[in-house]
Amino acid sequence: MARLWLHLCICLQIPGFCANLLLSQTPEHILAQTNNKTEIICELNKEHAGVYWYRWNQERQNFEFLVFLNLLGKATYGANISQDKFSVHGATSHTSYSLHISRLQASDNGTYYCSVSQSFQLLLGSGTWLGVVDVLPPPPKSTQAPLSKKPMRCLTKSKAAGKKGACNPLIWVPLAASVLVLLLTLVPTAYRLHRLRRRLWLRIHRR
Repeated sequence: MARLWLHLCICLQIPGFCANLLLSQTPEHILAQTNNKTEIICELNKEHAGVYWYRWNQERQNFEFLVFLNLLGKATYGANISQDKFSVHGATSHTSYSLHISRLQASDNGTYYCSVSQSFQLLLGSGTWLGVVDVLPPPPKSTQAPLSKKPMRCLTKSKAAGKKGACNPLIWVPLAASVLVLLLTLVPTAYRLHRLRRRLWLRIHRR
């Protein structure tokens, strides 16, 4: 056992020295709120006699053994580790283990590692950083550019050639032609009404 702890201390002095592809952890980072719970999953490439869980606190430079779960499902906890707070669940294939942490507090901050023993060495997982805060930051708001309201302007002939709209000549040219025809029709009619009124006026005054 002394050799296991010696090897583990070497791993902590050189970050990533013992990180092994045999173990992978998800997620890599967790930001959780106080008094909530969280879960860390450890995947193994093959079956082992059991899985250890450790926590490394960077500020206190403290490495703490949390719990060990063997193939029979029996858990062995470290000193002063609450069984109500930490629990480990293993899959029937014995290649997937999850660490559950409840009633989160600021003291739970740190990097959590799953580990297996192989050839008198402790092989560490990729690590999961856990941060506990009283209030979670709000999600980022998606900013959308405001729609610009511009008065509609008629395009130049070169730009309006292939566009349809209120300024298109295909719309207002026929309309102008219709108005012109209507005016040409009303002018003779107005002239005839004027002559008719003049004749009536002359007849009345001649009598």
